[in-house]
Amino acid sequence: MTYLQPTDRIALLMHEGTNSTRGKTGLAMLRYSSLNIVAVVDEMHAGQSLPEITGINRKVPIVESVNAALAHQPTVLAIGIAPSGGALPAPWFQEVEIAVSAGLSVMNGLHTPMATDARLSQALHRDRWIWDVRQEPPGLTVGSAKASTLSCRRVLAVGTDMAVGKMSANLELHQYALKRGLRSKVIATGQTNLMLGDDGVPLDAIRVDFAAGAIEQQVMRYGPDHDILFIEGQGSLFNPASTATLPLMRGAQPTHLILGHRAGATHIYNCPEVKIPPLPTVIQVCETIVSAGGAFPAAKVVGIALNTHHLTESDAKTAIAEVFQETGLPCTDLIRFDAAPILKAILEAPIPSDEDA
Repeated sequence: MTYLQPTDRIALLMHEGTNSTRGKTGLAMLRYSSLNIVAVVDEMHAGQSLPEITGINRKVPIVESVNAALAHQPTVLAIGIAPSGGALPAPWFQEVEIAVSAGLSVMNGLHTPMATDARLSQALHRDRWIWDVRQEPPGLTVGSAKASTLSCRRVLAVGTDMAVGKMSANLELHQYALKRGLRSKVIATGQTNLMLGDDGVPLDAIRVDFAAGAIEQQVMRYGPDHDILFIEGQGSLFNPASTATLPLMRGAQPTHLILGHRAGATHIYNCPEVKIPPLPTVIQVCETIVSAGGAFPAAKVVGIALNTHHLTESDAKTAIAEVFQETGLPCTDLIRFDAAPILKAILEAPIPSDEDA
């Protein structure tokens, strides 16, 4: 089924997420989506300037409720927030009910499904839909390392923690690669990229035995016709809540790694008792695991995508210089500055072979 159409008008449900990491899905849509976003629903920031709050140069009104958003004639309500626990609090769910009763479709990236909710399905207007993005696709198989036979570059973003900017780094590199005339493709692995319209799979909705195979299917589908694939990273090897990085490595058989890191971070954000190792150690761990002692091609970390959103521009430049000094690798904030140094490193670094492992 085809859901979004070019004529759709999007209202983003963003309560308390317009300037926080819990709103990263909506913020990514505002930054990267070509869809017509006509309103942001956020009671906390209603009436304020979106560019001033987020730094995203997109003039979209912020309103206090879905009822207020209806004045802008949306056709779809997109859930742009990710509350703890994967379900909307009752007052925010009521906003979805109002949207459905008013004749809107719903794009839902949460773990909790909405299409099967009786309250919503009974109120859904004819020819409208509810798209639960996080659904396991049919026809999955286990991984088999087939992606290592492809000749294209396969770039996987890994991270020192979750929510450090891996997805944004991929999207910025992809856009820059397209400008360079490369046949570039993003492989989506999370709800945000899927809601942006990229092909892929919702990795965290897939049974673990089939996770590597699901990624492998996507890479094999697009690899033969592209120069470079940017595989969206998920989770972190260093976060005790994450299991996503390993199936990404095995399914994509990456040729190059990009390391995402939040400038100044020394511990896992939600587990402050867990230390993040020094970056050279992080790089060594990632490179060791991706090759598994020679079982797979030896992809190298070729650049550092540093998240400096919380720093002044001067401090950001200092942090970038310090990371370069520490690792010897090209480092930049791809949103704030320029993707060129890291794409250059990707294109200049050789594609590893079995003999390199």
